[in-house]
Order: sequence, then C-alpha cells, then structure tokens
Amino acid sequence: MSEDVLAAPPTASTALGPRFRRFLVSAAAANLGDGLMTVALMWLASSLTREPAAIALIGLANRLPWLLLSLPAGVIVDRVDRRRLIVAMDVVRCATVLVLGVVVVAVQSDLPSPAELTAGAAAPPAASLLIAMLALASLVLGCAEVLRDNAAQTLLPALVGRPQLEKANARLWSAEISANQFVGPPLGGVLVGIAVALPFLLNAGLLGLSAVLLLGMSGAYRARPAAASDPADAPSGESAVTASLPAARSWRADLAEGITWLWRHRLLRTLALMLGVMNLMGAAAFATVVLFVQEVLGVLDGWAFGLVLTGSAIGSVVAGLVSERIVRRLSPGPTLLLAVAGMGLGLAAAGLSSSPWLFWSIELATGLTVVLWNVVTVSLRQRIIPDHLLGRVNAAYRFFGWGMMALGAPLGALVVHLLEPGLGRETALRAPYLLGAAAYLVMVPVVLTRLRTVHLRAAEETAAT
Repeated sequence: MSEDVLAAPPTASTALGPRFRRFLVSAAAANLGDGLMTVALMWLASSLTREPAAIALIGLANRLPWLLLSLPAGVIVDRVDRRRLIVAMDVVRCATVLVLGVVVVAVQSDLPSPAELTAGAAAPPAASLLIAMLALASLVLGCAEVLRDNAAQTLLPALVGRPQLEKANARLWSAEISANQFVGPPLGGVLVGIAVALPFLLNAGLLGLSAVLLLGMSGAYRARPAAASDPADAPSGESAVTASLPAARSWRADLAEGITWLWRHRLLRTLALMLGVMNLMGAAAFATVVLFVQEVLGVLDGWAFGLVLTGSAIGSVVAGLVSERIVRRLSPGPTLLLAVAGMGLGLAAAGLSSSPWLFWSIELATGLTVVLWNVVTVSLRQRIIPDHLLGRVNAAYRFFGWGMMALGAPLGALVVHLLEPGLGRETALRAPYLLGAAAYLVMVPVVLTRLRTVHLRAAEETAAT
C-alpha cells in the first residue's frame, strides 16, 4: 500500500479489525510500562525523602508538559503522520527509561527502605541529585507522553467507523487501565521488592514492543484537509488519499484555529473546564498518595502499595466491559451525572478511610465512574470535531483539562505543608482528598443544566450536517 493512501476503517457491521487490534496491544504494552513506573518512581522517591514537596516535584515535572506543550502538540499532530509520531515518542521514552534504569542499578544497594527512612535513617548522600534526576526524567517522559497521547487519540477515528467509537474507546480504556493500574502497579511493587531497577528496565522493553507493533500497522495517518472531511459513518471513506495541511500556514494561525474552535463550542468548552477542575483536584490528592498510603493506611511494603493502587483499575476493567451498555441504557447525560457525582463521593470516602482494604474498595467503585466519563466525552469529541482540526482541538481541550494536573501536584503538597503544623500530619494528608471531593460535587449542577442528553445529541447532529 502506498504511504499516501489511508486504508478504509471497518464499517459498523464488521469487527473492529486487525489494525485496531494491533493498536490496542501496543497501547496495552505502553500502559503496562506506565503502571510499573507509577510504583517505581514514587517508591524510589519515598526511599530518598519524606518531604511532600520533593515527592510532588516529580509529579509536577511529569505533568508540566501538559500545560506547556499541549497546544503546540496539537499543531504537530495535525501536520505529521500520527502513527509515526507515536512510534517516535515510544522510542524517546524507551531510551529515557533505559538510561534511568542503568543509573538506578548503580545506586540501588545504598538506598534505605521507606520504613527505615520514616524511622529516622539518614537519606542517601546523593538523594538531592537523584530527586533532580527523577524530575528531569519525568519531564522528558511527560513531553513525549503529550505528543504520543494526543496522536493516539486522534488516530483512533481513522481505525474504526463512527458507530463503533464507543465500543473501540471502551475496549481501549479497559485495556489501558487494566495494564496501567491493575497489572502494572502490583507487578511494579513485586519487582521493586526484588530490585528497584527492574521496573525501569522492563518498561524500556515494553515501550520498544509498542513501537515495533505500530511500525507494522499499514497505512498513512496524516490529517485529512478540510475539503476531505466526511460526516459519513466510515470517517475516511474508501482508500481516501491524504494530504498535508498547507505549508504556508503559520503555527500561530493553526494554534488559534484550534483554540477558537474549542472556545466557541459551548458544550466542549464546558467539558474542558470541568475536566480541568477534576484533574487539578485529583492530581492534588495523588501528589502525596505514597505518603498517605504509607503513613495513614500503614502500608510499608512495595508489593502491598502496588496492590492498593489496583482498586480503581478493577473498577475500570468492569466499566470497560459494561460502559457501552450503561451509556445506552441511561443515555449520555445521566451517565455523566453518575460519573461526576461518583468521583466526588469516591474522593471524600477515600480521604476519610483508614483501612487499606476500604481505600481499595472505594477506588474500585471510583474507577467505574472515571471510565464512564471518558467513554462518553472522548467519543463525543471524536464525533463532532472535524478531522483536519482533531489534533489541535484535542490539544486545546487537554490544555485546559490535563494541563491543570501540573498545578495539582504543587497544590497538594502546599495543602499538606500549610495544614500539618496546626492539624497534624494525618489530617493534612487527608485534606487534598476532601477538598477535591467538594470541588467535584460543586460541578453536579453544571451537569444537570448544561450536559443533558439533549445537549449532547444536538451537538452531534450539528456536526453531522
């Protein structure tokens, strides 16, 4: 097949197809590696320091690119072959993690355990340097992730027909979250118990596998120009010839077009701002979760810490299997209401818990609601945003939504720092969860007034005309 020809995705009556399956396995491999790193990075950091600000610095470095690079990433995604961009970013991440793993191999024998550090053991002599190294690596990984994730989300509509988007997104979210949050964290915890460097080295191999799988996927995946946009069920038509966007267009013009399109679309603007609040408060709670689990829940073993983090993943897996039916039965509006209220109540309950098993159960229930939100909102965006703008509008959406995670990490550390002197360490570690719950529940009236099913259907119908 010529590199300039995009193979037509399957119609609504067929299976999702071999290209989607290859894409799915690649995403699962990359997310399994991410799940390993979730435990490995936090556990390594907690073996170097007990300061919330220092640990939150690593999360800030990883999420800062979502704030700074989301908009330029959208322009890049709309100008290049999206599959090749994903492969390139997997290679960058593979190299970064491999170098990090080699460094950890050299120092892991000198690291105290988190329990020893909590009991008063001295931090390693090079602790500050290692924290800085972890932050730098997290920054590089975050930059690559911004480009990869934006490209991957805009690539999906080229692999399946529009009627299959909920099904494809549900399968994709289920596979990604299963690998990232269900298999990855406990496996990472076990590997950390054997050798801290093992999760890093295994992640490098998984990212290499992801790149190889996508290299074998046929077709070209550049954005189709505006004239080629087709509202038909099969988004790319039969063997549609792709073309680059006009080279004469400036980056500023491309950025402005994506931002303007999003901001003028009332429904998507509302969703983007809501996602920003959700991710701001969720990141604030997650910034010090390793300290919360160790000091409030009393979990001091790596494998147990990884196991605690699997609760939301199991809920997400269940949601991936049933979300399409839930959305069809409830309709999209009530599904979003269930998701927002459920996430808010879940944060409140998690912040009040003192048992690791109760915390795990709460996270399981919350994981169900997270996937419901994602399936409805991602499928909606893929339906209503024109293909030639998909990368840029998605990037603008993620700038407002995901960029707030960069601010959430320091916010969580700041809340703990400010409250600890007056309220004590335990209450201070609970506070980010409770503040987040309040923010979620304030948004419930927004769902009731602006995100009803009639509003969502009207947006889809307008986009199809």
